[in-house]
Amino acid sequence: MVLTHTTNHAYSHPFPTVTLAFFLRYCSPQLNPFASHVLSTDTISSHVDPATGRLHTTRIHLKKSRMPPAVMKLLPTSLTGGAADKASYILETSVVDIREGWMATESRNLNFVGVLSVVERQLYTAPVSTPTPTAARTDVETKVVFRSRLGERIRDRLGQHAAAAQQEGGGWFARLGAHGIQRSIERLASTKTVDQLGKSREGMHMILERLRHTGLLGVLEQRKRARAMEAM
Repeated sequence: MVLTHTTNHAYSHPFPTVTLAFFLRYCSPQLNPFASHVLSTDTISSHVDPATGRLHTTRIHLKKSRMPPAVMKLLPTSLTGGAADKASYILETSVVDIREGWMATESRNLNFVGVLSVVERQLYTAPVSTPTPTAARTDVETKVVFRSRLGERIRDRLGQHAAAAQQEGGGWFARLGAHGIQRSIERLASTKTVDQLGKSREGMHMILERLRHTGLLGVLEQRKRARAMEAM
């Protein structure tokens, strides 16, 4: 089963500033309270392709579990291990072409993939009507693909005899069925994602406004002070 959710948005900031805000959006919950669920961020690799001038970056984020509580209620603890309150790793890759004025990003969860895979792809672009990517507007298309293979996983775990017993006993798996459970999980996750995307945009707007008023050095100084306060 696959469910796709697509949205479009425009930031009233030039493309170079928006790409910078993207990399700074998780720098501190004091600067972006909408990112308080992000526990840590680490850069795995970052390099500029000498042939194209494009910046390729791979980062990993540790976040509080993205699994919606409503989804967890659908699942037996034998599958989740009571993992509703655990953190999850998100792998993020990005490619920035500052000359052509576009940035492509992809984020995917590394935990709970057997229950729900969430892949978010974004394309940031400077308006084509402007000769340079410095116009005060940047468009972004976000596409999120949800895929659950829970039915197959349950069959693998229970085996044919146990699954038949579940059906005869009228258990939760029998009532909903594999496809019904997968559809329910994907729809619940999609509903939560709509809310998350709104908060993510609000966080980006906060970082963009800070960059507009204090510049990059000002934001880095604020992050430094915030981290010093967190360490006290």
